[in-house]
Amino acid sequence: MQGGEPFLAHPALSRYNSAKRNAHPRLSSAFPVVKGSFRIVDNKRSKFIGCLVGVAVGDSLGARRKGATGINDDVADLSPRYTDDTAMTIGVGESLVDQKEFHYWHMAGRLIRNYEQEPWRRYGNTVTSVFRMMRHGRLGFGMLDRDICPDGSPGSGGAVRIAPVGLLYHDDPRTLREIAHHCASITHSHDLALEGAVLQACAVALAVLADNGHVIPSEYLGTLRMFTKSEPYQEKLKTIVHFIREGADRRTVVEQLGTGGGALSTVPTAIYAFLANRDFKSALLFAVSLGGDAEAVGSMTGAIAGACYGLEGIPSQWRETVENRGQIEQLGTALWDVKAGSGNGSGSHDGNTPEPGEEPSS
Repeated sequence: MQGGEPFLAHPALSRYNSAKRNAHPRLSSAFPVVKGSFRIVDNKRSKFIGCLVGVAVGDSLGARRKGATGINDDVADLSPRYTDDTAMTIGVGESLVDQKEFHYWHMAGRLIRNYEQEPWRRYGNTVTSVFRMMRHGRLGFGMLDRDICPDGSPGSGGAVRIAPVGLLYHDDPRTLREIAHHCASITHSHDLALEGAVLQACAVALAVLADNGHVIPSEYLGTLRMFTKSEPYQEKLKTIVHFIREGADRRTVVEQLGTGGGALSTVPTAIYAFLANRDFKSALLFAVSLGGDAEAVGSMTGAIAGACYGLEGIPSQWRETVENRGQIEQLGTALWDVKAGSGNGSGSHDGNTPEPGEEPSS
């Protein structure tokens, strides 16, 4: 993104510019978890790589079921191409690696560049419209989607790409919330889209912290409920708690959690698919069997499950055949190296997100 391009101020920017000052009051400097359920483990490199490969696997698996109605178990082969969900995840990861932290303008530029190089990856209307507006000089911070939807888009475009943020800031809840919010705001401004990205990032972070793939659903969900500010997401998480305790058939899951139409109907479903199954393969097959926006639900389920079980937990037939496997594994390794080697990926990021009237730096 070149310097000197005009930044378009908007009256509603004040709530974004105060995001850091208004950090969630219930969040401490570490995720509040029950003793013995989550701890730092030695296999985090595998978890970082597994998360990003998991995104591509879930996306490619779900692409076979995109838009399908009804329950279908006959999906086990990957599509030869992943979609925009993985392409944007790669862009987010590349920017974090290049900058060693979050930089709003750099990340926006990387997402646009990747879109322009491969526009055929089934990008959604909101994302493509925002990218085109930004390319033509309109850099309104987090508000361009309101040219398309008056209240902003509630879609899942911000949530599907957020996994690298959940990885890099997995041990810093306050910064994770701030960065996930700003990352999603590049293309989305609706509260449900923003909070969906924050919740998905938290779900990935908790999976990274899970001890050897061991997750206690009640404690995992309790932490997510403490993390989210949104009442609609609180209600979805309560539904998941009930489903975990009492069980639910897949049609009920589709009816009450959803499989499309926005972040509110995909992020909670991905969380449930992960928690309701005990390994990567069963979680992914469950997620995409539900139909609807199967690539979004699949990619987010793959992100959480991959972060939990690591690269070794992904079946070899998927791991070895997913598109651009080498590039994605290298990106996961590089992101881990940023976290483990430089000490970055935590702390303040003042100056990286624009203030009213500020122009992007080159």
